[in-house]
Amino acid sequence: MTDVRTLRARSATFLKSAAAPGDFPAEELPEIAFAGRSNVGKSSLLNRLVGVGGLARTSRTPGRTQLLNWFHVEPPGPIGTGTLAFVDLPGYGYAKVPVAMQVGWQGLIEAYLGARPVLAAVVVIVDVRRGAEDEERDLVAWLAEREVATIVVVTKIDKLAKNKREPALVAVKRDLALPRMPIAFSAETGDGASELWRAIGKAVPARRSGG
Repeated sequence: MTDVRTLRARSATFLKSAAAPGDFPAEELPEIAFAGRSNVGKSSLLNRLVGVGGLARTSRTPGRTQLLNWFHVEPPGPIGTGTLAFVDLPGYGYAKVPVAMQVGWQGLIEAYLGARPVLAAVVVIVDVRRGAEDEERDLVAWLAEREVATIVVVTKIDKLAKNKREPALVAVKRDLALPRMPIAFSAETGDGASELWRAIGKAVPARRSGG
């Protein structure tokens, strides 16, 4: 079995940003979207997953990502999906962001998630120290209603003592009514990266010839 810390993208490059549905790129590749609170560690997860530091910008000020950002990703060979697009969605739930801006982001995110035929799965990210809250419950339920595949990842798992990690994962599974345990992930150590890659591979439909 491939070591848990060795799977990383063969290449990953920024494709484009969009502030409105009219700016979305052509629907050419299977897309994996990443959603989570503004301070959940989403950018760090993306950078660790693809193995390109700084690809997704991290900020000390949560709420800075105001656009949908597309990345062109060549997955690890064992995943076998062919080229993918990763989509970094604006963070939500940060109190210092004006309400009007939060509403605008929500509309943009829903416009994307609700009407994107090439969307293969949404990675919903939960901070292990906060657990699943109303925003995560609402998002997972909203995606389930629309039959969008969902992969739940619990980040910053290295911040908990080892004997507290499984109970935290069980709590997230219960609170989000998940059929299986969420993936435990650490951007610091790389734990969970290969498991997440495998989940992404399972979510992507078989590619047509020439795709």
